[in-house]
Amino acid sequence: MDALIADVVGAVAVVVFLSWLLGAAARRLGQPAVVGQMIAGILLGPSVLGHLPGHLTERIFPQSALPSLTALAQVSVVLFMFVVGYELDRRLLRHGRRAAVLVAVASLLVPMALGAGAATVFEPAFTALGQPPTSGAFVAFMGIAVSITALPVLAAILRERGLTATIPGVTSTTAAGIMDGAAWIVLAAVVAGATHLHGYSWSVSLLLFALFMAVMLLLVRPALAWWLKRRPGKTVALPIAMTLALAAAWVTASLGLHAVFGGFIAGLAMPRRDAEPDPDVLEPMEKISGALLPLFFMITGLSVNIGALGGDAFLVLALVCLIAVVGKTIPAYLAARAGGLRPRDSSVVAVLINTRGLTELIALNVGLSAGLIGQRLFSVLVLMAVLTTVLTSPLLTLVGVPKLAAARTAPAPPGRPAVAAAPSP
Repeated sequence: MDALIADVVGAVAVVVFLSWLLGAAARRLGQPAVVGQMIAGILLGPSVLGHLPGHLTERIFPQSALPSLTALAQVSVVLFMFVVGYELDRRLLRHGRRAAVLVAVASLLVPMALGAGAATVFEPAFTALGQPPTSGAFVAFMGIAVSITALPVLAAILRERGLTATIPGVTSTTAAGIMDGAAWIVLAAVVAGATHLHGYSWSVSLLLFALFMAVMLLLVRPALAWWLKRRPGKTVALPIAMTLALAAAWVTASLGLHAVFGGFIAGLAMPRRDAEPDPDVLEPMEKISGALLPLFFMITGLSVNIGALGGDAFLVLALVCLIAVVGKTIPAYLAARAGGLRPRDSSVVAVLINTRGLTELIALNVGLSAGLIGQRLFSVLVLMAVLTTVLTSPLLTLVGVPKLAAARTAPAPPGRPAVAAAPSP
């Protein structure tokens, strides 16, 4: 037992330090820290460290320690998804705009259709990567995989570029919130149908998932709101939130779904303070999940082996990158223009909406654990997530958004907060 504890503690130290180091390096290069953290996870896996002499990957991450490290990583992801769900309501209530809704619909449905179509039309290419014959669940998953936008990474880029209170920033954030909610619910339905919860039929599996959501949102949420109002104070809400997130994750995992769905639904169900997330809940949950998330990148990296990919895999990588980028940016730009945004602001929205990062990796891990995708395609899609996230910062510079630029405040419609146009170069 002492040796196991030593292995786990040593592995955590290596992962946290390397993630911090590469995250800081990414920021110095104008990239979000999550890019460096994703690369750190890949470096620690068989793609790089595993090729060095001395079997370093096995030495640093022995098989006996992996279950403990995986459990810690899953806890971090559950808490992270709780934060995503908890923040979602605020963004939709405060900043719902016609342009944002149009952008959300266009940049979710178009790439989803393209991804699903590619999985069908290019079935031989995916079969060459070890995928079984095309199924409805796989087709649906590929549509989701290329259509996800990472709201937390997008928010970090907005802060670093001074775009948070701008028209493109508000539009892209609201659209990403709408897409996040829709994409995770669709993904949960796909996984429920594909895995047949405890042997039930597809329709019964979906009914069980819908029943759980209804209980959480219609019964648990108002009951918690009533209980928390009777017990005001900082010390009560946080442990309740953590208990709710972990208990909901246990329920969805027990149903045969991934634990992340429970965390997300718990975030939606957690009562807010005056329709806003309670900072006494939100900030500690962000810090706790953020401290452990490097372990998730490491676990993901252990499943990625770039050296095992052949030429056929890189052709699929080029295909999914093309669909993921073009399939989101062009519809997002056209939808933003249809919603009344200026051409330049529409370009900024189109670039921002293409951000993926951590949220994409979580969805890919869900697909891998549910058996919807195999190991080689998982590696390809992880590389797609990294590459498309890396593209965001240079593309923002290309459309004329300087880093940490001051924004020009634009007048707000009555009853809405002031927002700004995208900063000029």
